[in-house]
Amino acid sequence: MIEYKNITKYFGEKTAVNDLTMTLEKGTITMLIGPSGCGKTTSLKMVNRLVDPDEGDILINGDSIFDLDPVTLRRDIGYVIQEIGLFPHYSVFDNIATLPRLHKWDEKKIKDRVHEVLNMVTLDETYADKYPRQLSGGERQRVGLARALAADPEVLLMDEPFGAIDPINRLILQQSFLEIQEEIKKTIVFVTHDINEAIQLGDKIAIMNQGTLIQFDTVSEILANPENEFVENLLGQDRNLKALSLKKAKDYAVQEGYISVSKEADKEEIRKELEDKDLIVAYILDSRDRLQGRYYIDRSAKKVEGRYPIVRETKPYRVTRNTSLTETLSRMLEHGEKKLPVVTREDRLIGVIDLDAIFEEVEQAETPKGA
Repeated sequence: MIEYKNITKYFGEKTAVNDLTMTLEKGTITMLIGPSGCGKTTSLKMVNRLVDPDEGDILINGDSIFDLDPVTLRRDIGYVIQEIGLFPHYSVFDNIATLPRLHKWDEKKIKDRVHEVLNMVTLDETYADKYPRQLSGGERQRVGLARALAADPEVLLMDEPFGAIDPINRLILQQSFLEIQEEIKKTIVFVTHDINEAIQLGDKIAIMNQGTLIQFDTVSEILANPENEFVENLLGQDRNLKALSLKKAKDYAVQEGYISVSKEADKEEIRKELEDKDLIVAYILDSRDRLQGRYYIDRSAKKVEGRYPIVRETKPYRVTRNTSLTETLSRMLEHGEKKLPVVTREDRLIGVIDLDAIFEEVEQAETPKGA
């Protein structure tokens, strides 16, 4: 999809990017990472010619970027930056509609697309009439992503898009981003300074230092076989445990150990079914299988008439399907839960994940090879 062919860029006497050659496959996320000044952002900006290389060529679908009109090229490539760059005097709708209007889409098609991408980034249609100043940082970042996706580009460039977001919302955005990518399958170049983000989001990682590509491979291969000491230091001493970030809650979700009920179900009937099946938890689902709450038999409480009480919760703790095992384990320990429901970004229940399954993976990760 994207080919860097012997790309070199100078800024004065400094070589910002030195003879960069790599091929990014269609529909994948490539993470560019390295210390400040290593050339990662310059490498990204050369794709849409915000910066022109001094030597070499970049091909998109086999076509040289130099054979394309720079303005047309930029309109055909989605671009998301840390500062977001929303037009403050435009509504959310008009911000997202900017590129489709430049492409001269008709207004009916634009309206449908704006609502579609708002839903994609988990913002409903009520956000369309709001202005950037009325949004939180995380919401503004979602609108920025929606705007980049509005004209349905094949390529998406992302320059530290979640870097200014607080850790909790950053994690939510990262998980939503993976959910979106599973649906849209864009070719994404993503600059980050966070190795954990690179591991969690990337299909491949390109590690750069002083303008030179040090290692470019799949995440699992880099974790297993770092190229040199520089890469080892970047990954950190716990790189075996970091591999757990490659494993997602959806891969361990099982559809057993619980029952599902409607919100109209009778509490005592739920208790009876749980006791008959020797289970503890019943998840409350709506007609679209979205998680609305849970009932659980509280065995830590005092029995009443020889029976443990049954408790209803309206907002049980949960993890999304693309939450990593490391984060899932953290949530379990934080909230004292041995099982957590696993949901899609629309909150549709797909199963539960068990603490013991994660501990087995942790033990395997900590065991040295050959032990």
